[in-house]
Amino acid sequence: MELSIGEMALIAIAIVVLFGPDKLPQIARDLGAGVRKMRGAVEDIKTEIMKETDNPVSEIKREIEKVKDAAKDFNPMNDIKKDILTEPSSVASNEPPKPKPADDDTYEGPVSR
Repeated sequence: MELSIGEMALIAIAIVVLFGPDKLPQIARDLGAGVRKMRGAVEDIKTEIMKETDNPVSEIKREIEKVKDAAKDFNPMNDIKKDILTEPSSVASNEPPKPKPADDDTYEGPVSR
């Protein structure tokens, strides 16, 4: 809402007529103090709103960073490599490998040759 110069002059004349020129400085001081209090209240509300909206966002950002860090350390190929490396070592014992039934002449049982 913008006031033109003429409208402001009309308001000033109405205030002087209603309250008199003696009380005009006191009215101006009270009006200025009221405006300052309103601006302070608006700033406090803005700050409070920013705090409330910033907390969930920062928590989400922290959780995303945790997931990213965990994903950097996770490598499924390591698990596969471990499985591959552990299997041959369990088989590689001092026993000779058993022959297949088809290759074993001493095996008794049904064998298709």
